[in-house]
Amino acid sequence: MHIIKTKNISHFDIYIAPICLIILFYIHLTQGQAEIQIQQILPAIFNPENQYHNIIYHLRLPRAILAVIIGAALGISGALLQTITRNPLAAPATLGINAGAYLAITATSIFLPQLLNCSPVFVAFIGGLLAALLVYIMSASGGLSPLRLTLSGVATSLTLASITATLQLFYENETKDLFFWGAGSLVQTNWDNTLYAAPLVIFTIIITVIFAKPLDILLLGDDIGKALGGKIQLIRFYFLIIAIFLAAVAVSVVGAIGFIGLVAPQIVKLLGYRKHWFILPLAGLWGAIFLVAADTTTMLITNNMSELPAGSITALIGSPFLVWLARNHDNFKSNLKNDSGNSHFTVNKIKLPYTTFVILGILILAISLICGLLFGNINFHLSDLINLFFGNSNLLTEKILLQLRLPRLLVAVFAGASLAVSGLLLQGVVRNPLASPEIIGITNGAGFSALAVMVLMPNIPIEFIPIAAFCGAFVTFILVYLAAWKNGIIPAQLALVGIAFSAFFGAGTNVIIVMAKLRVTQALIWLSGSTYARQWEEVGKLAIFPILLLPIAWLIAKKVDILALGEDLPKLLGMQIQKARILIIFIAVSLTAASVATVGTISFVGLVAPHITRLIIGYRHRQLLLITAILGGILVTIADTLGRVILAPKEIPAGLVTALIGTPYFLWLLYNDSQKCKLG
Repeated sequence: MHIIKTKNISHFDIYIAPICLIILFYIHLTQGQAEIQIQQILPAIFNPENQYHNIIYHLRLPRAILAVIIGAALGISGALLQTITRNPLAAPATLGINAGAYLAITATSIFLPQLLNCSPVFVAFIGGLLAALLVYIMSASGGLSPLRLTLSGVATSLTLASITATLQLFYENETKDLFFWGAGSLVQTNWDNTLYAAPLVIFTIIITVIFAKPLDILLLGDDIGKALGGKIQLIRFYFLIIAIFLAAVAVSVVGAIGFIGLVAPQIVKLLGYRKHWFILPLAGLWGAIFLVAADTTTMLITNNMSELPAGSITALIGSPFLVWLARNHDNFKSNLKNDSGNSHFTVNKIKLPYTTFVILGILILAISLICGLLFGNINFHLSDLINLFFGNSNLLTEKILLQLRLPRLLVAVFAGASLAVSGLLLQGVVRNPLASPEIIGITNGAGFSALAVMVLMPNIPIEFIPIAAFCGAFVTFILVYLAAWKNGIIPAQLALVGIAFSAFFGAGTNVIIVMAKLRVTQALIWLSGSTYARQWEEVGKLAIFPILLLPIAWLIAKKVDILALGEDLPKLLGMQIQKARILIIFIAVSLTAASVATVGTISFVGLVAPHITRLIIGYRHRQLLLITAILGGILVTIADTLGRVILAPKEIPAGLVTALIGTPYFLWLLYNDSQKCKLG
């Protein structure tokens, strides 16, 4: 039987968190453009008389108190979720709650603004609840393992974030204030938000702590808990509602702030606490400390520049903690080892000759290219294309088709092929069907580097942008691999470290966007990926990478087959596992970097395309490689065409369209994969 032991509580454990919070609270109040001395704080609170007192009382004090309240809410929410799922990675961000709540608020602000004005918490709660239930259902059959839960949550968050970005792009005026707020901003101009959130959070926390004892039963396991008379499912549901409610309050007031719900409970557990009467209050205290420190940091480093959202700072601080957790936490590492190789690839081979699939793929790709040439802001007939082929078209038709549409379509083909093959290779190496360039961190690393160069060196020749993306992708790869390495590589650990770096560079990208004062539309187009205005020069620069690297990938594809079977068989066959992994990931990184450098960050192609090909071809990577490349090209080509047609003359970035196309398939994939896990 598992016995819950409570650490002997020392004075250090009791007082260190409140002392840290009080010190940080005072430091927080002194930060900002107006210089405030510590001795001015107490008079400003109890007897405001001058301008500096008013700044403290009406601007800084509500902000600091709100940081404490929201940090505590997120810390306790994360502690509840980790207990409910018995998973150290559960948190509002990793379960998709933040993304679901943010999407709900964005959609409601567009279509039902009156409802949002009446009850933003209710709107955020419904969105967060639906997202959490989706992730939970899709992960539960697989045992809620740390890797499976996290990958499901991250991929679901990507899906919801893509829908949110699409809405923001379509309705820029209605959502213009949501982009920066959505990254987690604590800026306040009065007491309204603080007075709104405080009673909701404080009352909920008090009730939760008072009735926390049943949570200890969940740590014993379902069987023992039921034997002790505990109503396990009812307890789990009750505290899940509370956890989502606390996260919803946070999102409705300050936007989506990640990592606090992950880090704060782990700090408490690392101190040795196991009883929830101690875990919950201390998780709230450490959550408050984390958020107050992050918000203080934003004011320290921005000064007179555009202020950074606190959510970006929590991600920059929290992602290294996730790396440390994956590397050093003994119980966590054992879970990862057990989780490695426990994923199920959906394979349902269709019995047709391989050449038939190749021919069909090429035909569909050709048709998608023809449709892309014919349709757009100006539509053409097939006869116009035939006349162009024989040199009988006019100059306008020739310019539109050959100089504007064809190069961007070819860029779409090569970018899609590169991302699809990159995803195929990564899934084989990591041995998880939810691995992809954006989840492993490569896409965000390349995007961050390219955007940083464009903003910091605006006069640099455009030819250096791809070089920056390559450097970012490879530096990210090296960092992820080194951080995941500890007496070898555990694929599950590699995936989680990649997620941490993805969050880190994603937060860095948000920092650049805010500090550079990029318009929301410009930022969304870059973050979503677009083939707009790509010319023949970009075609040549991008095409060389898949043309050179795909044959190499084909030659080593059998090694991917062997690596996908686990750790033992490659060793028995004498394979140098780490060298093989490095080479395969090097090819995947190169393909992703080339794509990001040319079209920005396009999601879901590297996730969806390999699954579809496995569904129809099987699991041999030599056969999968060509079909996956063709399918990736088809997906991005269709996405580019639809993006030009749906709202012509406006354009939707191809990356948003691929996300919207991939969302239904991805949801089906999660459900189908969970059923295979359930069946064995």
